[in-house]
Amino acid sequence: MKMKYISVRDFADQHGISERTARNYCAVDKIDGAFLTGKTWNIPENTILPRRKNSVAVTAMPLLTVLREEKAMHFKGGIYHRTQIDLTYNSNHIEGSRLTQEQTRFIFETNTIGISDAGVNVDDIIDRADAKYFSQE
Repeated sequence: MKMKYISVRDFADQHGISERTARNYCAVDKIDGAFLTGKTWNIPENTILPRRKNSVAVTAMPLLTVLREEKAMHFKGGIYHRTQIDLTYNSNHIEGSRLTQEQTRFIFETNTIGISDAGVNVDDIIDRADAKYFSQE
C-alpha cells in the first residue's frame, strides 16, 4: 500500500497550529517520515501532532474553579465576593463616585443603600447599582 502525504499547510490546519510550527517540527525531526522535496515538506497523512516538552494537561486553574464555585453559591466573604466589591469600588471611584468601599460592600451584601449621616449623590448610587446588576449577568 502506497503512503499518502500531505502539505505543511494541511497538517497545520488539521492540528490547529501555524505553518511555521509545522515546518519546525519537520526540520528538527519531530515528525517521523516527513521529507523535503525541493523546498516543500511532505508529511505522512496519518501523522499525529508531536507533544511539546513542557506541555501540561489542560485543566481549569484552581483559582478559577474556586471563583466559579463561589459565584454559583453566592458565597459572601470569599475571593469572588471581595474581587467583585473591589473592582466595582475602584472602577466607580475612577468615574468620580464618592461612595466608600464599605458602602459598596454594604450594597452587595444587603442589596440596600444603608447610608446614614453622609449625603451621597444619587448618581453615585445609580452607578453602583448598575455595576452590581451587570456583574451578576
